[in-house]
Amino acid sequence: MNDASKYASRVAAVLNDLTIELPSWGFADTGTRFGKFGQDSAAIDFTDKLSDASHVNRLTGCCPKLAVHVLWDFSANQQPAEVKSQAEQHGLRIGSINPNLFQDQQYKYGSLCHPDAKIREHAVQHCIDSIKLGQAVDSRVVTLWLADGSNYPGQDNLRARKGRLQECLQTLHGHLSSEQSFLLEYKPFEPAFYHTDLADWGMSLALARAMGPQAKVLVDTGHHYQSQNIEQIVAWLLDEGMLGGFHFNDRRYADDDLTLASIDPYQIFRIFYEILSYAHDTGRTPTIEYMIDQSHNLKPKIEAMIQTVMTAQELVAKAAIVDFDLLADLQARQDIVGCERHLKQAFFTDVSGLVTAWRVEQGISPDPLTAHRESGYLEVIEKERRQRRQELGIVTGGSYA
Repeated sequence: MNDASKYASRVAAVLNDLTIELPSWGFADTGTRFGKFGQDSAAIDFTDKLSDASHVNRLTGCCPKLAVHVLWDFSANQQPAEVKSQAEQHGLRIGSINPNLFQDQQYKYGSLCHPDAKIREHAVQHCIDSIKLGQAVDSRVVTLWLADGSNYPGQDNLRARKGRLQECLQTLHGHLSSEQSFLLEYKPFEPAFYHTDLADWGMSLALARAMGPQAKVLVDTGHHYQSQNIEQIVAWLLDEGMLGGFHFNDRRYADDDLTLASIDPYQIFRIFYEILSYAHDTGRTPTIEYMIDQSHNLKPKIEAMIQTVMTAQELVAKAAIVDFDLLADLQARQDIVGCERHLKQAFFTDVSGLVTAWRVEQGISPDPLTAHRESGYLEVIEKERRQRRQELGIVTGGSYA
């Protein structure tokens, strides 16, 4: 095992740099397309989401931003300044702005790729409004997940759809402020099953470059086929200067929206290793947006967020104790066994003491999950929100749609 203590300062440094954005929708009652199981503690409105996110941030010390969804978090009569002020009152900032191009009935055959120019114009305008909304609340990131695709061969012209998408994205780039970045997410399938217009990192990379210099690629750790080498994708995007951010989750079969590293913690460790290795080799720390994208149907929502954050902190700490110079020497000598052994030693090393020491230094609980369970916060919001649902006539559960 590695002597982790000699890397204490490096671990502290990476933990200081690690900020993780929480998703507003992760605190609300959401579930699968088949049904959802209500939780008394689930957020009812945006104020609840801010309260829960603030609670997680206080306990973990690294979640100062809340990602917002334009259609789910903003009402027509709500001023952006009010939203920004409300977040600040909870000790938070508004994080990424997420347009919605998948709920409207007119998006049945696509949005930015739709054959009908009027529908594309509608989708573009929504994205422009989202960009402007981000500017009004001092958000520097717009994240786009595109549900566009087709279910049957010959349903549409694939090259024509690519051209429509590229044209729309270039239009959007012209509306970004100098401080904003635009992150293109990708997903191999779902909801379309014959082809998806942004199906992999190469497509997102090509379109981000065509879009403009402020566009980069977003890697969702759940949006990949079985056994795909995500850390190689990360390494390539880093080397190309095109890695913009992550959506943290995990999956067993497809996009299962599971808690980070619940299935394959070694893969998340390898991803963090690639990022820290790049910084070590180049002397440049890449600007990466780390975001959680999970909507838990079974796990308690706040606990799942805390668990993901704690896991990310532990795994980045493990990656920080890799001896990059020693590993480079082993690689140069083609000591394959030695290379693999060194990475595994770092992964299996207990870094809990170093992470605990960092938390104590930050003035937060050594065990945020236990602190949450002992805080009484859950019992208070369960009682209050249960009563409020009764008063509002809100029925939980049922169809997700």
